[in-house]
Amino acid sequence: MQTFFLIGLISVLLGCCGIYLASPNQRWLAASWPARSTRVLGALLLVLGWLSLAQVMSFLTATFVFLTALMLALSVLPYIGALLSLRRGR
Repeated sequence: MQTFFLIGLISVLLGCCGIYLASPNQRWLAASWPARSTRVLGALLLVLGWLSLAQVMSFLTATFVFLTALMLALSVLPYIGALLSLRRGR
């Protein structure tokens, strides 16, 4: 795999994690992270992810891969939080 492709996917995943951890309803930690700064960092990571994907793919393909990874990550993160809270017994 190409380096920019991996950097892009990891950046998208970390950006989604940052946005999720800034939510007051997140279930990973006892308290959410500071909302404004974490969301800005998450958005910057998402932009970095798309730019990295655009280095190795065409515009349309990079956008499709970016949006697909974004949908997958934002769909799975709450379920991971629910699984973690079940394991902790909350």
